[in-house]
Amino acid sequence: MAEAAVPGSVSTGVRAMFLMLTPNESSFEKVEDVPQYVQQATPVFVGLIVLELVVSLLKTGAPAVTVSDGLTSISSGMISRLPLLLMRSCELTAYMYVWDRYRLVELPWDSAWTWWFTFLGVDFCYYWLHRLAHEVSFLWAAHQVHHSSEYYNLTTALRQSATQQFASWIFYLPVALAVPPSIFAVHIQLNLLYQFWIHTELIRDLGPLEWVFNTPKHHRVHHGRNLYCIDKNYGGILIIWDRLFGTFAVETDKVVYGLVSPIRTFEIVYIQLHYYLYLWRRSNTYKTISNKLSTFIKGPSWKPGQSRLGNHAGNPKVTGKEVPHDPSWSLPLQVYMVLHFLLVLQIYNDLFQNKMMLSQLTILGMTIYVLLTLTSLGFIIDQRPTAGVLEMLRCVVMVTMQRYGFMKPLVPSLAVPTEAFVSLSLLYWALQSFTQLLSIKRKVD
Repeated sequence: MAEAAVPGSVSTGVRAMFLMLTPNESSFEKVEDVPQYVQQATPVFVGLIVLELVVSLLKTGAPAVTVSDGLTSISSGMISRLPLLLMRSCELTAYMYVWDRYRLVELPWDSAWTWWFTFLGVDFCYYWLHRLAHEVSFLWAAHQVHHSSEYYNLTTALRQSATQQFASWIFYLPVALAVPPSIFAVHIQLNLLYQFWIHTELIRDLGPLEWVFNTPKHHRVHHGRNLYCIDKNYGGILIIWDRLFGTFAVETDKVVYGLVSPIRTFEIVYIQLHYYLYLWRRSNTYKTISNKLSTFIKGPSWKPGQSRLGNHAGNPKVTGKEVPHDPSWSLPLQVYMVLHFLLVLQIYNDLFQNKMMLSQLTILGMTIYVLLTLTSLGFIIDQRPTAGVLEMLRCVVMVTMQRYGFMKPLVPSLAVPTEAFVSLSLLYWALQSFTQLLSIKRKVD
C-alpha cells in the first residue's frame, strides 16, 4: 500500500490538510515510512495565509492579520516545535512504548477498516484532550497560549504551546492498545493539519457539512470570550462529539476573541509561561492543601466553595465593541521586524533540516539564539524600555553567527546586502542604547 504517495509533494500536503488522502496511499507498515505531512504542508500554510490576507484586503479593506499579532503567532508555532530538536514527539514515543508492551490486539496496518477506526479514535481522544485542557487548570496553563490572540485568522492556528505536548500523549494511549504506530503517526498529523484552515473569518457557513465536521463557523465560537462561547466546540475534525456530549454551541452574537482577561503583550516567553506563574501565586493565597491542589486540578474559574468548573459570573462583560490590543509603531520599524524575522526563520529552517548533522552543542546554541531573537522582537513590539539594549546584544550575537557561517542569507545573491543590513542594525541599536544611557545619566545628575 501507499504506492501513490509522493514524498515531499506539496500536493500531498494540500490533500492531507483537507482529508483527501485515501487509506490506500496513507497506510504504512513502519513508522519510518510515514511522510512528514505537516512539513510538506508548510508551503500551503504560507500560501493560504497570503491568500487570506489578499482576500480580506479586497473584501473589507483591512488585512486579516497585523504584523505584531501575526509574527507573535508564528513565533509561538516555532517555539512549540523546538523540543523536537532534542527528542522525538512525546505522543509518538509514549504510543510506541505502550504498543510494544501492552497491546491487546494487532489490527492490520494495511486495512481500510483500521485506517477509519484510527481516524475516529484519534479524533475522539483529541476531543477529550482538548476538553480537559479547558477544564483542568494546569493543562489550561499550556493551552491558553493558543487562545491568547485577540484576532482570528490562519496565523492564529500556528499559535501553539511548547508545553502542551508533555501531557497530551496520555490521551492517545487507549488507541495504542490496538492500532499500529505507523497508522497513528499518519492520523495524528492529519488531525492537526485539518485544524489549520478552520481558523478564518472569511468562510462563513458550509451548509450540511456543519452537522458533522468542525468548521470555521464552529471553531470561531470556541475561540470566543463571549459567555455563550466559553468551553464549547472542542472537536478537532468532527463536531459530532460536541453534539453527543453537550458541549456544542451555535455562533450567534458577534464573537470577541481571546482570553477572558487579555494579556496585552507580544513577549513570547511570557505568553508561553505566564499562567503557570499565576497558578503558583494563586495557590499560595490559600491555606489548606486541598485548596492549593484544587487550584491546579480544577477549572480555571474555580474558587473555594464552588463546583469543579466554578462559574463565569465574574468574567469581564463582553459588549462586542472591544478593540484588540494593537500598539502603534512606525512603518520602518515594522519593516525592520519583518526582515529580521525572516532571517531567524531561515536559521530555524536550517536547524531542522540539518539537525542530524549538527552537534548537540550547536543545536542548543542556535536554539537559544532563536529564543533570544523572538523574545527581543516581542520587546520591541511592546516598546519596553530595555528593548534597545536587548536588541543590541542580539545583534552582536547575530554578527558573530554570520561571521562563523551559522547564518545564511535568504538568497545567496543577497549575502553582501544581508551582512550590511545586520551590521547597520547593530550600529543603530548601539547608538540607541548609548543615547538612552546618556539620558538616564542626565536625569540622575
